[in-house]
This record gives sequence, structure tokens and C-alpha cells, in this order.
Amino acid sequence: MPRTEADARRIALAVVVGPDAWGPGYVKRTPHLSDPDYWPVLGADCTWETGTRPSDVLSSVTAYSEIPAAGGRGTLRVAATVTVHRTESDADWEMASTLEEALRCPDQKLRDGERITGLMSLGNPFGVGGNVTAADTLREGGSYLDDAVKGKQFYSWYQSRIGQFTVSTVVKGAPGYTEMNGDTGIGTAQAQVQALITMIERVKGQLEVTS
Repeated sequence: MPRTEADARRIALAVVVGPDAWGPGYVKRTPHLSDPDYWPVLGADCTWETGTRPSDVLSSVTAYSEIPAAGGRGTLRVAATVTVHRTESDADWEMASTLEEALRCPDQKLRDGERITGLMSLGNPFGVGGNVTAADTLREGGSYLDDAVKGKQFYSWYQSRIGQFTVSTVVKGAPGYTEMNGDTGIGTAQAQVQALITMIERVKGQLEVTS
């Protein structure tokens, strides 16, 4: 188990996934990795802001990827995050806080010109709701609105906990894409789950845990 910020940073970088884990067509965004001190905070007004990394978090890193716009489809933006907490209890508290955020703020401002609406969340401990990979997992879903893109798109967030680690993947929809494969677009759910499970397995490998 990592005990120092340096060890936690090393493991987080080894676990977080880039475009290769998402699938064909994905490339790195610029910048690709978040700043080591970056920590997003949902304010009282339901607007995301840059805050201070909590003392119970040893390290956190986000890797940004995308499929560039082409063939009549928009730019599909995705991200993967690994957070290393000091204790398992701290990681469990982050899971609970994430669930609470969707209840408190079903409509959230990501940044100027971008927001998500109608958020709903669902949590499943191990053995419940098909969760057979992590101690705890949750999903958020809603609509994504970008002032530069016409109409509503889908928004999907998955997060899982393994010990003192949390891993998450997020997809902000774009024209020409759907969550599931269908006549109206290319599905993204399989790529999102694949990226999440890759990180779960990497955490287990780093901790030498057999599933």
C-alpha cells in the first residue's frame, strides 16, 4: 500500500489509462495529464471550481483523450482518473460524496459554455447490480450541453473503489455518438467500461491482489 505522495504518484501514473485503453480512434488531448495539484470542487452554486487537494488524498491524476471530429461526427471527449487516498475509509467517503453531489446538484456547470443536467446516480457494492470487479461502484448519467454544439448530448460517469484507490471514467457525448450501438450513432459504453476495468485490473496488479 502506498504511504507517501511519491509512491502514490508513481502508482497512479501506472494505473491511469490513455487512448489505447479506450479503443481505436482515440488520441491524447493536449494537455494529456492533469496537474499534480489539480483537484476539482463542486461549489455551493453547483459550479465546478479548482480547489485544494485534500490532506487525505496522496495523489490524483486525470488523463484526457478524445476522438477528433470527422465524417460528420463531433469531437468525443473522455477522461480517466485515478485517486490514491491515505486509507480505505477515505476512499469510501469519496464514493459517498460523489453520490451526494448528484443528489445535491442534478444540474452542474462544468465551465463557461459547458454544463450537465438531469444527473441521476446509482451505487452498487460488490455482488450487487452486476458489480463483480470492485469493492464498490457507482454510475452517474445525464445530459451534456455545450454552447458550441447544437442540442443535448449524453453524459456518463463510472467510478469504482478498490481499497484506498478510486478509479473513474467519464464520457461527454458528441453528435454522431450514442451510449449503446444503434442506427443513430456509435456506442461508447463498451469503451468506457473497458477503460474502467483496465484500471481496476492495474490497481490489483500494483497491489498484487488476485481476483
